[in-house]
Amino acid sequence: MIKLTFCLMRLPNLTREQFQDYWLNKHAPLVASHRAALRIARYVQLHSADPAVSADLRASRGGPKQYDGVAQLWWRSWDDLGAALESPEGRAAGAVLLEDEQRFIDLLRSPLWFGEDKVIFD
Repeated sequence: MIKLTFCLMRLPNLTREQFQDYWLNKHAPLVASHRAALRIARYVQLHSADPAVSADLRASRGGPKQYDGVAQLWWRSWDDLGAALESPEGRAAGAVLLEDEQRFIDLLRSPLWFGEDKVIFD
């Protein structure tokens, strides 16, 4: 399985709660509506808890400010992902999702990358 990991930081005009509400209730259904065109096998959102919950742990490790959330999307193979990104339907769906992401994600501070899971234990 191929995975896209997207570490999300919200736009500065949104609270964490507003960001997470939009992401779950507006953006997630939009992603789901384009699932077939993009050949997405699985989509998961990890919503961050209140930063105070992790403050001591982050401080003890000298860690940076936490993300507002992490999105993970899976494809069955590199070929499947490539076919989705190269198709007219996939490109159109990607443009729609990017347009929506610009409404709530600070894209310049939100890294994303493709990779493959290496399961250590399950």
